[in-house]
Amino acid sequence: MNADVFAEWLRRQGFDVIRSENSYWFNQGPRVYQAFPYHWVISPSEDEIIQLLRANNLLGVRYSTPYSAQLGRASYHAVYEGSNYTLESLGKSARKNIRRGLQNCTVELIDFELLARDGWKLQQDTLSRQGRETGLTKKRWESLTHSANQLSGFEAWGAFVGLNLAASVITFQMSDWVYMLYQQCHRDYLSAHVNNALSFTVTHEIMKRKNIRSILYGLHSLDAPPSVDEFKFRMGYIAKPVRQRVVFHPLIVPSVNHFTQNLVKLARKIQPGWSSLAKLEGMIRFYMEGNLPLSRQTQPIENPEFNKLFINKP
Repeated sequence: MNADVFAEWLRRQGFDVIRSENSYWFNQGPRVYQAFPYHWVISPSEDEIIQLLRANNLLGVRYSTPYSAQLGRASYHAVYEGSNYTLESLGKSARKNIRRGLQNCTVELIDFELLARDGWKLQQDTLSRQGRETGLTKKRWESLTHSANQLSGFEAWGAFVGLNLAASVITFQMSDWVYMLYQQCHRDYLSAHVNNALSFTVTHEIMKRKNIRSILYGLHSLDAPPSVDEFKFRMGYIAKPVRQRVVFHPLIVPSVNHFTQNLVKLARKIQPGWSSLAKLEGMIRFYMEGNLPLSRQTQPIENPEFNKLFINKP
């Protein structure tokens, strides 16, 4: 249950995986690579990054680096790091919604064949509801679910209303961390609070296991609406401050500017279904903000504790 298993999952889906001195990388977009494991907060040298870009003919890379670093977009990881996770540890509103959800559904481990078959409709509806363009197709959905089958550390969880799969999530254990991946819920069941029941049950059951230290519920996204992470924070997760650094190939750095960003925004309006444009616009935005002092960057979330740390930085 380590980075090599996660790398194998990505390779089975057709992704290219590269190893550098400090991290693994995979092609999250055309010639754009994301660092993993996702919870690693790394400090690669400039030489390592430039060599990675040049040797592999990449346009850019993205990785998480310490909040104390000199460069990078002020950002966060949504994590749970407590020793115990119970209803009593959550706020009044969260407890009420979880109880309602548990009354309306049952949450259990499911097999990946069922998730491949019945989860696609949930994934489609979730992306549509959030207004996101990821380029995820039914074929790719089946590939990522089937690829996880029988790989050590992967599990699928589902919330059922009667016999219907209403919400689901994939989890992966990497050492003493667990990742929550691809959570989705059909809008028909949102009012039944099945997402709350699913998130609570999975977190509660995982944190009861021996040798589990933390759960990563996701990185600060390039393109997801704030409501996605607001749900996680209501469920007891916290925003752990990091910087997300985007580095472009030296040859294209001169062309990465506000004019280019506005062109990409215009292209998104003309081609709203082109998922790569949404990621590219996010990469450019993170890159430009990441080169500014923290005091001039946009606050990543409206959270008093996070913002206290944010505004105290130069």
